[in-house]
Amino acid sequence: MGVCQTTLVFSTSGPGLYEITDEAAEFIRETKVADGLLTVFVRHTSCSLVIQENADPDVKTDLDGYFRKLVPEGMDWLLHTTEGPDDMPAHIKAALTQSSIGIPVAGGRMMLGTWQGIFLFEHRHRPHRREVVVQITW
Repeated sequence: MGVCQTTLVFSTSGPGLYEITDEAAEFIRETKVADGLLTVFVRHTSCSLVIQENADPDVKTDLDGYFRKLVPEGMDWLLHTTEGPDDMPAHIKAALTQSSIGIPVAGGRMMLGTWQGIFLFEHRHRPHRREVVVQITW
């Protein structure tokens, strides 16, 4: 069994979905691993990862809008407010999604469906530097 990993860094400019599929695919190409399992892990608690449709940008807009309505800012009963009104809602959104995704790799390519992409889902308003660890095992 072999393992190869690296950390990818992404800059976000506010809430929304940022596609990172190409960067993950480039990592696989660089490792030259044909068949294995790609693990994608985000090293933060106020953003998350999702696999979602990458063909129609309205999907990203609607998904972000849904989560904003599901977990709105201004819930006066929240205790963790030191870092601003968007902080605890961001933690809740991250808890409802995922911090790690496993994707099979065959023939040197992720086995994603035709319209699937990997997205970093930013939940905070201010810009952030987000670290995503990608690791392939074979």
